[in-house]
Amino acid sequence: MPYIPMTDDNRREMLKTIGVADFEALLSGIPENVRFQGELDLPKPLSEYEVTKLLRSLAAKNRDTVSTICFLGGGAYDHYVPAAIDHIISRSEFYTSYTPYQPEVSQGNLQAIYEYQSMIAALTGMDVANASMYDGGSALAEAALLAHSKTKKAEILISKTVHPHYRQVVRTYCHRSGITVMEIPAREGVTDLNELKKMAGDNTAGVLIQHPNFFGNLEEVGEIEAVVHGTKGLFAVSVDPVSLGVLQPPGAYNADIATGEGQAFGNALNLGGPYVGIFTATEKLMRSMPGRIAGVTVDRKGERGFVLTLQTREQHIRREKATSSICTNQQLCALASTVYLALMGKEGVKIVAEQSLQKAHYLAEQLIAVPGVEMLFDKPFFKEFAVSVPGKPEEVLAGLRDSGIYGGIDLGRFDFGIDNGILVAVTEKRTKEEMDLYAATLKKILK
Repeated sequence: MPYIPMTDDNRREMLKTIGVADFEALLSGIPENVRFQGELDLPKPLSEYEVTKLLRSLAAKNRDTVSTICFLGGGAYDHYVPAAIDHIISRSEFYTSYTPYQPEVSQGNLQAIYEYQSMIAALTGMDVANASMYDGGSALAEAALLAHSKTKKAEILISKTVHPHYRQVVRTYCHRSGITVMEIPAREGVTDLNELKKMAGDNTAGVLIQHPNFFGNLEEVGEIEAVVHGTKGLFAVSVDPVSLGVLQPPGAYNADIATGEGQAFGNALNLGGPYVGIFTATEKLMRSMPGRIAGVTVDRKGERGFVLTLQTREQHIRREKATSSICTNQQLCALASTVYLALMGKEGVKIVAEQSLQKAHYLAEQLIAVPGVEMLFDKPFFKEFAVSVPGKPEEVLAGLRDSGIYGGIDLGRFDFGIDNGILVAVTEKRTKEEMDLYAATLKKILK
């Protein structure tokens, strides 16, 4: 049944059990002068069919990525979600499960976590991955806290090219921890290495960058790593996991911590959430990681079993020793990512990355062929890029929406001081016809 009805007999039985005569008796402790008098101005009751019809009519007012061509990005991407994923994660043993406190009755859930960790660690080239975080922003913020607690230093440097929302989350997390957060300026769409060298010093706990960064540009991760480790700070990078199908993994350029947003792996846009935060680190940082880690062991009968091997949150150990207060992970979303990676395999992830890369460069070429449109930055990029347009970006994007195209994000919404830029994202789902239509429609609007 869609819902469980409440009958008059049910009400009488409950009231009798708690020892009151009627519902009004439950409200006797509330003074009459603060209680609402009269009747609420509510519409008349509707049948189940009428409610369903109403909700569908309200939902129809929203635009979606089925009827609208989507070039939106900025941390949430319209990648393809294989049909098998929803079927698998909707199974009751996964859909209704919670924290696996009792391993003997949580073997399936623990195995799913273990498989997720194993694949994420392999993908990023890092030693260990936790059971996932809330989202990409909170994962990067936890990296800042780990760098502070491990090095006992008070300054975190974060690049201006990191997602603006992520930077805000980092500041919030660090505010009450005695950590000073300073922004490394950007230059031509990437982290300014000269400014980084000036800012990094003996009090630097860690440096946080994004690669590819918010603009989609590739950072000079090798040079940044040398600067950071020269100060004995920790190097943390937030990655687009899809990009690891073609780019070097963080482990290859000696990142101490690698985080990211896993939404692109098997999770729909979901109106902005829930998503799944990736958190990985080197082995020497494992015991300082937030959240928890599932492991595999052997029982006394010699049979394989799964357990939680590390739980460093305040519910499990002394509060002052806890690395984080994260209460749970987005396990259903992490399971979707696990199923996605299992279905796609190494070659599948590589194909998705290659198609996203090639299609993004194709669209960029088509857009800059439109009179008045130029690339904002002359830098290598992955699946996102920024262009400048004549006129107001918000009006250009409104015109594209009216033509059934989500054209991108107005960069004027953020703190970059860019008032004529649009951030465009391209995934493997976009076709040549859709990209050509975008360019043609943009040309028509700008005329």
